[in-house]
Amino acid sequence: MAQPLMPKATAVWLVENTTLTFDQIAEFCNLHPLEVQGIADGEVAVGIVGLDPIANGQITREEITRGEADSKVKLEGRQSDVPAVPRRKGPRYTPVSKRGDRPDAISWLLKYTPELTDAQICKLIGTTKPTIEAVRSRTHWNISNIQARDPVLLGICSQTELEDQLARARRRIARKEGSKKGATASEAPAVESAPAESEEGATDTASEAPAGVPVPETETDMTRAPGEDQI
Repeated sequence: MAQPLMPKATAVWLVENTTLTFDQIAEFCNLHPLEVQGIADGEVAVGIVGLDPIANGQITREEITRGEADSKVKLEGRQSDVPAVPRRKGPRYTPVSKRGDRPDAISWLLKYTPELTDAQICKLIGTTKPTIEAVRSRTHWNISNIQARDPVLLGICSQTELEDQLARARRRIARKEGSKKGATASEAPAVESAPAESEEGATDTASEAPAGVPVPETETDMTRAPGEDQI
């Protein structure tokens, strides 16, 4: 089943207007049951206006009634009759009515998705890198009126597109951390042990004493009793 349009807003409407279980709503909206419970408790999706999936043609009233009668029923959404049009390559087109909301979307992405690169944000909401930098550095001409708002709720991008970009960013960060760990392990210095001096080496050194220099007495000569004549 395809994910409904604006899943969190749809979940808010279902929580407020139906007696469906958290599991049923979570499965229909592709959310976690605890997230749906947080919506019901007022801890998640605060300020999000509910979106009626019946009015949008995503599900029928009969299907919701069937789900309310049996908590084990899995809701089945309606298939759209409009064929999916593949997105063309090139800059993302943003409707004129939504272009004024792009700075708000940029602010939201910079605040809640710092792992995204500027290039990903440009591709996601159809903006430019200078605009992103102006919002980041708070030098945008309309910075006093910019509020961080979810681009999905603004209709600038879809939840699927946002999650796809986040997944790519996380994979990029994981690869970068893995390469750093590998480089650190390969750069570990090897411990060199100093060669032990052998007795033969010491004897050779003593035998190489220059001519004319008296050789020190050996331990045997030093321990001989005084006055003892050599035979």
